[in-house]
Amino acid sequence: MRMIRALVVAVCVLASVAPNVWAGRQENTAAADQQRKTSEPYTGDLSIFESEGRDGRLQINRVMDILGITAGKSVADIGAGSGWFTVRAAKRVGAGAAVYAVDINPEAVRYISERAKKEKLPNVKTILSKPDDPLLAKESVDAVLLLKTYHEVAHPVELLRNLRAALRTGAKVGIIDRTGNGENHGVGSDVVIREAKEAGYKLTERYDFVKGDGMDYFLVFTAGN
Repeated sequence: MRMIRALVVAVCVLASVAPNVWAGRQENTAAADQQRKTSEPYTGDLSIFESEGRDGRLQINRVMDILGITAGKSVADIGAGSGWFTVRAAKRVGAGAAVYAVDINPEAVRYISERAKKEKLPNVKTILSKPDDPLLAKESVDAVLLLKTYHEVAHPVELLRNLRAALRTGAKVGIIDRTGNGENHGVGSDVVIREAKEAGYKLTERYDFVKGDGMDYFLVFTAGN
């Protein structure tokens, strides 16, 4: 009789502990699922982004059309690098709007600031950002582009969440990247879509015309309600 009672007590204890153990395992699994490999942010020669013919390969004017980058619109170039896209957007939107060149690399920020002065583009504003926060002012931009940058973002969901407050009504967020495993300077489009959804964004358009090699993709998001 005592043995039966002991077994009953043991079963009850296990029943009460098991859900907590299982929940812990689920949390650990979820945390592991959220982690992914990322490439080291580029810190080399910035002139590498100025290769001849890049405008045509990336069809950057078509990209700007899709993102609604027109005269008077304010734009954020996140992961601006050499400012290759920054200066093109700045010329398109004109002096009455701002283009924010956002980067976590102080050298890139300095480089773009000097470039804007040389090219007489006073509407270019540089921001030395955080890895998980672009540090843009609230409701300051109509369009955002992350050009071959997303695979280097260590905290993508946090970055996108912190970006939301800076978006004006109807703002579009474009991500151009290359298919890869995260650490080979590329990341799968399905990963980007999943992380953007977690951050509160909705995929509205997707294209594969950039570069035309079947590896690059262009995703467009808007912030959900």
